[in-house]
Amino acid sequence: MDYRLWTVDLSSTVNCYRMIYKRFTFLVIVRIVLLLANVIVISLIFGDKRLFFNQIILGLLLIVQVAELVRFVNHTNRELAKFFYAIRHSDFSISFKQSIMGRSFKELHESMGGIIQAYKQVKIEKEAQFHFLQMLVNQLHIGIIAIEQNESISLINPHAENMLGIPGLKNWKLVQQRNPVFASEIEHLGSNGKKLVEMRSSSETHFLTVDVRTLLILDKPLKLITLQDINSEIEQKEIEAWHKLIRILTHEIMNSVTPISSLTETMQGFLKDKAGNEKQLHELKQETISDISFSLNTIQKRSDGLLHFIENYRKLTRVPKPNPEKVNAEEFLEAVRNLMSKELTRKNITLTVSATSDLEIGMDPALVEQVLINLITNSIHALEHSSAPHIGLRAYRTDKQTVIEVADNGKGISPKELGEIFIPFFSTKKDGSGIGLSLSKQIMSLHGGSITVHSEVNKGTSFFLHFRNQ
Repeated sequence: MDYRLWTVDLSSTVNCYRMIYKRFTFLVIVRIVLLLANVIVISLIFGDKRLFFNQIILGLLLIVQVAELVRFVNHTNRELAKFFYAIRHSDFSISFKQSIMGRSFKELHESMGGIIQAYKQVKIEKEAQFHFLQMLVNQLHIGIIAIEQNESISLINPHAENMLGIPGLKNWKLVQQRNPVFASEIEHLGSNGKKLVEMRSSSETHFLTVDVRTLLILDKPLKLITLQDINSEIEQKEIEAWHKLIRILTHEIMNSVTPISSLTETMQGFLKDKAGNEKQLHELKQETISDISFSLNTIQKRSDGLLHFIENYRKLTRVPKPNPEKVNAEEFLEAVRNLMSKELTRKNITLTVSATSDLEIGMDPALVEQVLINLITNSIHALEHSSAPHIGLRAYRTDKQTVIEVADNGKGISPKELGEIFIPFFSTKKDGSGIGLSLSKQIMSLHGGSITVHSEVNKGTSFFLHFRNQ
């Protein structure tokens, strides 16, 4: 239905009703005037025996006038009361019969009937829209729950019921009893928030992204909860991460094993004659012995490199659990600057520190210091050819988190490399191990935080360590 037409129709109906009301008032005034005229005439002839029958006739007429006036007013009130009752209780089956009391009541009944039909049409369309919305919500692969005043569930789709194991429940208290873990997470989020929730069952574990929003509809709070099962996305990301890790591991191992295998085969050729028999010691020339020695040294270097690579891999799997404590941000950043001052002076790099006054961060200072040293070392490498190399350390608080920022004005990181820098053993440096940023990401994850990066080629790079506000 076009609501502009509905507004115009309602406006014309109201205008019509005003016109009828004026006509009704006029008719009431006419009846009162005739009634008063009758009373005046009766008072003038009252007591005159010659006009005795006239007095009786005027008296009966007076009674009829009063009764007709009462009936006229009561009939209007009853019709209006019936009309407003129908509107209030959405009873659109009511009808108004043709009035025998004149044209004004006929128009009034027609206007009332028009309004009833208009409201009926609006209700039908509202019901149709609600059923369409319900059908649409039921088809979504995202769970949706709407809670009115923290108690009644006004809307829930089958996907949400299946994910939470709460089929048919329409009361939030029953959900709290059936699935207390989920209900507790929702209460922890409050009126608004977003969180990744792990839901465990006897057979499997699901990871759900839960988003809570509170709306005011007709001055009443409505909490809207959306749920999405991201198990498949997580599994896909894990598979991709494993593929990248295996590719890097294979590359590094093959780089070490291939020359070892080749040199071993070469040395075996030195120690055998053309017939394939082993040579005697006196048959070996000094040049052959030197070649064997060179090959053994090369094998040893490649083996040491492979052991070093494996040791780095072990570091990734042995990150200690943080022991958080309250740390003054400014003092902590100054300590990191002093620690790196010798290297920075040698490279002619300036490093500035700034922190919000009296800012404290809950963290393990030893682990976070390791992260900052790694980030500053990367910045030093990125500033090798900069004319005015600079690194900035900042600590500040936002509405939801505390941030430590490490920014440089170096060569930056290309968009392609940005998507891979946190992958274990990926490095943009020739002699890099590729585990520094991976370790940093693990350390921040163990703190319940995260690490992000923003970079522009030839402009600089900024790393952000995000900590939850305590």
